[in-house]
Amino acid sequence: MSNRTRPRRPAAASRPTGASKSRPVPASGSGRFAVPVRRIAPVAIAFALGALLAGPIGAVTADKGPPADDPVAVLRAQEAERNAAQIVELTSLARQIQGSLVPVLDGLAEAVPPGAPPGPPAIQSDVESWQVVTGDTVAVFANPPSGGTGVNIARSGLAASVRALDAAVDTYAAALAQPSDARGTLLELAGRQRDIAVATWSSAATQLDVLNVDAGNGHVHVFLPSTPGQGALTADGAPEGE
Repeated sequence: MSNRTRPRRPAAASRPTGASKSRPVPASGSGRFAVPVRRIAPVAIAFALGALLAGPIGAVTADKGPPADDPVAVLRAQEAERNAAQIVELTSLARQIQGSLVPVLDGLAEAVPPGAPPGPPAIQSDVESWQVVTGDTVAVFANPPSGGTGVNIARSGLAASVRALDAAVDTYAAALAQPSDARGTLLELAGRQRDIAVATWSSAATQLDVLNVDAGNGHVHVFLPSTPGQGALTADGAPEGE
């Protein structure tokens, strides 16, 4: 055997006892936080898609009206429909009453002019016809139907106005039953009651106008004739139905 020595193999790098094999170095931005990010990403995408789809789905559902299984929504829809119908009915009734009361107001305007001394006494038969008209109109509002707050306010105002006018006509009739020199106080009272009736009706007519505008029917002017000093509201300048 030759004395030439064999070349030695490079010694393996020392490894600590119990050490595991080397792991690949994680790419930049990864590491121990990489796994949670990869798990969250699909959840975030699904959430975003759900949010995008929720809008169109909700819009389609809303267009179909209140769900049948929602009793509160159903009751509100029924109340709105009933309220809209009552607005139309009350407006029609107010127009009819307005036409019947104008002759009464014209007669009282001559008998007890607002802000002026009493005029010539009215004919007894005319006064009796006024009493029939106002008495019948009071009976119309005797049993009002239940409605929305706005409709109830307008209806109550019209009813109060008619009662005041009916009282004015009765007071005037009582004045005519007195001697001419004893009529002054009753004639003044009849005029005041008539003024209250006109002013009260004007408030109710304004409420009725607002209700019709809000319901999409346009302006409705159902006012009684009035003069300055009676404290009555008057119609605005908007055309009817607009």
